[in-house]
Amino acid sequence: MNWLPVLIGGAVGAPLRYLTDRAVQARHDTVFPWGTFTVNVVGSLILGVLAGAALSGAVGTGMWSLLGIGFCGALTTYSTFSYETLRLAETGAVFFAVANVVASIVAGLGAVFAGLTLAQTIFG
Repeated sequence: MNWLPVLIGGAVGAPLRYLTDRAVQARHDTVFPWGTFTVNVVGSLILGVLAGAALSGAVGTGMWSLLGIGFCGALTTYSTFSYETLRLAETGAVFFAVANVVASIVAGLGAVFAGLTLAQTIFG
């Protein structure tokens, strides 16, 4: 039954990704994919916190499967990031394409590091 928590987490994460993406993007009048950027950075932060909690023993395998694999896996989206970056480049918005790649990598790694550090501080 290890797949059930993953399924449940994914069932929550996927619609939340879509709704968050649409809500964030609707507030920005730019071609930059702020919605995808937001869900990926937030998901990285959550995953960092969960990883730190799991390393300290505060989160078990069931919770990791539910939130880390299922929820965060469905909330974040590498495929949409890749597609949107390609579309930016193809339509001549090369600056935004490069900015999306650089900002997503820097912010995503920074968020997962911050989440891990926060969890290690809290859970020791």
